[in-house]
Amino acid sequence: MTTTPARPSVPPRPARPSGPFGRSLCAMVTPFTAAGDLDTEAAGRHARALVAGGCDGLVLNGTTGESPTTDDAEKTALLKAVREAVGEEVRLVAGVGSADTRHTVRLAREAEAAGADGLLVVTPYYSRPPQDAVRAHFLRVAEATGVPLMLYDIPGRTGTRIEPETMLRLAEHPRVVAVKDCSYDLLAATRVMAGTSLAYYSGCEELNLPLYALGGAGYVSTVANVAPRQMRAVLDAFDAGDTCGAARLNGLTAPLVEAVMAAGLPGTVTVKALLETGPVREPLQPADRGTVAGLRRTLEELLAATS
Repeated sequence: MTTTPARPSVPPRPARPSGPFGRSLCAMVTPFTAAGDLDTEAAGRHARALVAGGCDGLVLNGTTGESPTTDDAEKTALLKAVREAVGEEVRLVAGVGSADTRHTVRLAREAEAAGADGLLVVTPYYSRPPQDAVRAHFLRVAEATGVPLMLYDIPGRTGTRIEPETMLRLAEHPRVVAVKDCSYDLLAATRVMAGTSLAYYSGCEELNLPLYALGGAGYVSTVANVAPRQMRAVLDAFDAGDTCGAARLNGLTAPLVEAVMAAGLPGTVTVKALLETGPVREPLQPADRGTVAGLRRTLEELLAATS
């Protein structure tokens, strides 16, 4: 009688170190009243719903939060309102980026005073500074407060990339701890993660799972505004060792990601159309009825498939 050799035991997947701001972060929209004013009550309700849906942290006053068209006082008021709504345990990252280093420093100090746990700092845009100037900009902000920084690399919008060599040098500063990566360069991200302790967060939903599989810390997601549980479930499955399940769940979210982020409208517009959290501010315009109807169908199909 032949015996089947025992299958070699597979060691358990080691626990992944938690990122400095959690793992599943939502780039939260900023609710406005029908008159177009900041709606802090609606912001608090939405923030609580996102946390209940599985978000570890919230990113406020980013592009999804319409930071180009909210003033400094509104940014501070939003941060304070959300902090009061979700308490001290939920990590809040405040977008403080601008094209002006002095203005960014001022926003960073105001965000620290308002209770931010981290600062999201985008590359200065439009002026297209060289890499030495990019590095100097981030270091000025890092030195201005005691709050850790998440660098935001999105060259498609800013016109300037944070080159890997610049990332490696910035990682030497103790308050530069994370990156929101929208560079669409997984090889560069892999290189920086291998050479530093920077926590890489995907800023592009279609790369959430690939970047996480390469050692990323998680994501900062616009789509999580409307499907926080479904976005988180992909990483939960991967952490449980169910890579096939993670791929399947990722595939289920793909139609919504495409509808929200790649339908020719900014994610702010499409998400607000689904949430009905008030208007967008000009120059943005609301989605038309046909687009909204398509978005709703896609969201309903995802919810039905994952219920």
